[in-house]
Amino acid sequence: MTLHHTAANPTGADRTFQVDLRGLVDLLSHHLYSSPRVYLRELMQNAVDALTARDALEPAAPTDPLGIRLYADGSVVRVEDDGVGLTEADVHTFLATIGRSSKRADRIAEQRGDFIGQFGIGLLSCFLVADEIHVLSRSARTPDAPAVEWRGRGDGSYTVRTLPASARPRPGTTVTLTPRADAGEWTRPAQVHVLARHFGSLLRHPVTFDDGTGGPGGTGGPGASVNPEPAPWARTYPTPGARSRALAAYGEEVFGFKPLDTIELDLPAVGLKGIACVLPEAVSAGRRHGHRVHVKGMLLSEQAEEILPDWAFFVRCVVDAESLRPTASRESLYEDDTLAAVRDALAERLRAWIARAAASDPDLLHRFLQAHHLAVKSLAVHDDEILRMLLPWLPFETTDGHTTLDEFARTHRTVLVTSSVEEFRQVAAIASAAGLGVVNGGYTYDRELVHRLPEIRPEATVADLDPETLTAHLDPVDRETELAAAAYLAQARDALAVFDCDVALRTFQPASAPALLVDSREARHERTRSQLAREQEGGLWGDILGALRQEAPRAQLILNQLNPLVRTAVTIDEPELARTSAEALYGQAAMLSRRPLRPAESSLINRSFLDLLAHALRKDS
Repeated sequence: MTLHHTAANPTGADRTFQVDLRGLVDLLSHHLYSSPRVYLRELMQNAVDALTARDALEPAAPTDPLGIRLYADGSVVRVEDDGVGLTEADVHTFLATIGRSSKRADRIAEQRGDFIGQFGIGLLSCFLVADEIHVLSRSARTPDAPAVEWRGRGDGSYTVRTLPASARPRPGTTVTLTPRADAGEWTRPAQVHVLARHFGSLLRHPVTFDDGTGGPGGTGGPGASVNPEPAPWARTYPTPGARSRALAAYGEEVFGFKPLDTIELDLPAVGLKGIACVLPEAVSAGRRHGHRVHVKGMLLSEQAEEILPDWAFFVRCVVDAESLRPTASRESLYEDDTLAAVRDALAERLRAWIARAAASDPDLLHRFLQAHHLAVKSLAVHDDEILRMLLPWLPFETTDGHTTLDEFARTHRTVLVTSSVEEFRQVAAIASAAGLGVVNGGYTYDRELVHRLPEIRPEATVADLDPETLTAHLDPVDRETELAAAAYLAQARDALAVFDCDVALRTFQPASAPALLVDSREARHERTRSQLAREQEGGLWGDILGALRQEAPRAQLILNQLNPLVRTAVTIDEPELARTSAEALYGQAAMLSRRPLRPAESSLINRSFLDLLAHALRKDS
């Protein structure tokens, strides 16, 4: 096989670039195709294209459909079709030359929309499993056309012979491979049958398989059908319920899970039909599932992520399309305007399904949102229609437990939302006891969505939770109690000054909570930056940080006068013990906030515990 291209040399003679076929096959196997198994798909694609061309030339009668016959007995693999066949000129154009164009090839290229694959490169994939390819073909374009034989070998050599028409009485093409010994994994009869069903189960032309054993049809013997039934969405059913059950059963067979629901997909403009199966369980938002995409019945890919938008990770699809464009390897889809339009149209179908569930099937909607509320939240952020439709139904973590915003807003006219999960953990119990309605806004999309609640419920008010709002709802202690605790509070403030932490005494529920540490992530970052600026004072970096410096907000340790431990602590008159107890209360409050502890805080917790233990031992002795 040669790549015809001339190059000038000093003597003026033309020379020809030679193609190293073995190198080309190695390139195909390692960089174009995912697995040697694609050889059978390429042969079946060529056969389907030949049948498509034959149908255009002379439509077959319904009683005598054109088909494809596969044969594998362990020594050979054979694919035979009743297609349009090849003339000797076609053989030279499509099988013996890589890269050459011709007027007829150009005309065929213009008609590629009717075909799945292409000649030449696809046939080369057979060298992934065989050292020799034998093609016997007879053209249907001329009634008395002779048969043409082509033999290609892995070393790049080939032969072409013209044979009498009797060598192949009927038009069509037969491709026979002699597998290499190391290709048995892909060419054993059982494996060929599995691959044929895998790639061709939805093909529109009849495909049969014969393993040479002479067994009855259906067991691998003569006439065993590879695609006995049309695609499930192309069949007729007695009732809509029967259709739904059949589609769900097909989805379970293909994907291995029982769908929560099955959504029919139908885009006539691109000849696309199929189903989307809603996953019954939640999946990670960053995890994208591959979808099964067939082109004109032939399986193209099982991992076509690009067919749906990122937010649609709650479904897996199997579709068959007419107008999607495969890439060169025909294992994925070419990103073009058609694919973009298909992706948008399928996204609209999913939105419509959510709308129907919200309007007419609350039980299905509830089960769907239980599993996939994160996917819907990601969609609602960018889709006002879905926002208006589903925001009241979406579950959020609140001080009233996991509930919908609709239920939460009925109880709390002012909805407060935290900026982080750790902030919510710090204040949840105390805010609930104080009657405040707080939503955890630390999860992806939640804070943004909660702030849009007034768009759905104009009577609701939403505000960010800040320390002042919380502390304003904590009851002050009486003046006499505060004066009695003043000395202890001063010792505590001095002990915790290293953490930029103020100390106050309040009463709040629950009484079992000795202290509340009010401190935001932003405040800690600002204090860290200010500390770094002080350490870098005078340098260029210090000047930059100094220019950015703001008055660093202080953390606040709020002691609960209702707690017995705190009531005992504020009476301590030993300075060192007072400092140690304040450090211990700070450490406990920091741990209860569930935020990551800084090294200094971890050290403080260990030191205060040991100091309290040592004090107790000294007292006992």
